[in-house]
Amino acid sequence: MNNVYRLPDRERSLDEACEWIARLDRGLDEGETRDLQHWLADSRGNRDTLMQVAELWDKMDALSRLADLFPAPVEKKPRFAHRWWAAAASVLLLVGAALWQAGVQLGELPLPGAQLVSNMDKVYETAVGEHSTVNLPDGSVLVLNTNSLVRVHYTRASRLIDLDRGEINVQVAHDKQRPLSVVAAGRVVQAVGTAFNVQLRRDKNVELIVTEGRVRVADQDERSEPPPLPATATAVSKGERLLMNEAQPEPEQVEKIAPGDMDAKLSWRTGNLVFRGEPLAQAVEEISRYTSVRFRLEGEQLKNVRVAGLFRTGDVKGLLRTLNDNFDIASERLDDRTVVLRPRTEVAPGARDSDAPRPGH
Repeated sequence: MNNVYRLPDRERSLDEACEWIARLDRGLDEGETRDLQHWLADSRGNRDTLMQVAELWDKMDALSRLADLFPAPVEKKPRFAHRWWAAAASVLLLVGAALWQAGVQLGELPLPGAQLVSNMDKVYETAVGEHSTVNLPDGSVLVLNTNSLVRVHYTRASRLIDLDRGEINVQVAHDKQRPLSVVAAGRVVQAVGTAFNVQLRRDKNVELIVTEGRVRVADQDERSEPPPLPATATAVSKGERLLMNEAQPEPEQVEKIAPGDMDAKLSWRTGNLVFRGEPLAQAVEEISRYTSVRFRLEGEQLKNVRVAGLFRTGDVKGLLRTLNDNFDIASERLDDRTVVLRPRTEVAPGARDSDAPRPGH
């Protein structure tokens, strides 16, 4: 059963409009300009949504960066009003130029004042073996790993993601006025504009890895929406890891993570699992997150065999073949959901290797 939240046409148009605004921010090449023309021509709804997203963006901090692309004459008074209207004009100019290239007249589009797409309250879920990407209304990108569940709450004043299960990777759109908070197992990870990975483990420990910028971490209070965290909150920067364990008596320590280890840890985003000498027991525990098959290791010595290599998530057959060929570990499939691993010298007489053809399979 596929539990991934399926976006209807309206929400898909919103996701695509957010992505186009982000591309307009950095500038379009010729191919992207043609793609935008085709996208605008596909649907009147696409054009309407793009203008609504542009109107929303003019209330965000990121808009100030867009204003730099189209500098306007400086007026000392009123200072605040000038900055707001300059920013709004910049976004409309960017979008208007793209629409003009696409042959669309601004007069055909809705005037400002249409309902803004600023609130969001949705649940996203992935099944075992799946991962899914969600483009959020502010331009942030949320990627869910296998068997994950999140609740996304956006208002004009806050951005909140509750991680109920699994693992997520977040690319946070910059907005000083609305820090993005991820809440997991009573901990709050908060960022203004950066990228990080949060995993809620089965033992309820929370692992945080920061891949860009800096985030702050604190315990969750009783308020429904976390306030901006104070400067005294624990800071975790790019290339650092924090394992949060409520049962641990010692203070949690931020630690450096080697680039290779970080790449291996986050390789799931490309559909791979990379092991760099982990014990077999740890490796099969990670592999089990992506499949309904469960592994049973026979012998304490086997559990400590070090495993290295790249595997496709969910590719049990490829894993067993690699263990057999490279690590001298045999496998026996007891049923559709259970595989026994043992050293080849201990294979039971008549045991059937899991890669051998099975009746009816």
